[in-house]
This record gives sequence, C-alpha cells and structure tokens, in this order.
Amino acid sequence: MNKYELAVAVNGQLETDAKNAVLEKVRNLITRFGGTITSEDDWGKKRFAYEVHKVREGYYVFIKFQAEPEAIAEIEHRIRIVENVYRYLIVSDEKELSVKHEEEKSENTEASYESGRKAEAAQPAAEPENPAEAEAPESKSETEAAE
Repeated sequence: MNKYELAVAVNGQLETDAKNAVLEKVRNLITRFGGTITSEDDWGKKRFAYEVHKVREGYYVFIKFQAEPEAIAEIEHRIRIVENVYRYLIVSDEKELSVKHEEEKSENTEASYESGRKAEAAQPAAEPENPAEAEAPESKSETEAAE
C-alpha cells in the first residue's frame, strides 16, 4: 500500500453538521476502496484565492491515508460528484521515499568516488616519452609565427 494525502476544500457556508456529513462521505470513500486513514488535519475556514461557485471561503481538511494505487482513480472519480466539495487534490506522500532515495544516491556517489580514486592510483600517469617533444611546437606555422 502506498501513502497518499488528500486535500479537500468544502463549502464555507455550510453549518457544522453539514460539513461533518460531507467529510464523513469523503472518509467513507477512502475506506470503501480499501484505504486506511492514518491522520486528519483540519485547518478550519480559510479564504479562497478566488471565488468558487460564488463562495469566497471554505473549510480545508487534509487527510493522510494508505491505499492501493488502483483505488486512487476510483476515489477521485467518486469524490468529484460529492456535493459541497469544491476542490480536492490527492498527492502521493513520498517524503520517506525521497529521503531514502537521497541517502542511496549519496552512498552511490561516495562509492563511485572511492572506486574512481582507486582506479587512478592503480594506473600511473601517462608521461611523454621524450620531454623535448612535449615542449616542441606542433607545426611549422607555429614556429614561423613565433619568429
């Protein structure tokens, strides 16, 4: 099961009982499709950035849950038609995954750096056979230009 976070904006003109009923419908959708709610964060009533259906305020609730990836499409499909849910967004909660990825990446970088240093130490630096040739100009035109 993957971890997800659902942000829901509910009509701000609803009474407390009606708001709770809408949020209960959303919770039931998650559990109906095999999800388990791990936490819920109620931000309360906030002003929208712009009017939605001639309403300026809404209740914001963030729900963290675990579910199978196939269930997300069904939850989104059903939440779209829940009355008084004006906006919603489900995102993958990949904080733990990104931290693990960064740790693995830094370990791989350190390992490749060490192996590169060992390879350099094993191979002697290529030096020119005749030092005079290395300092000599490469063509006649350079010699003529120097004079």
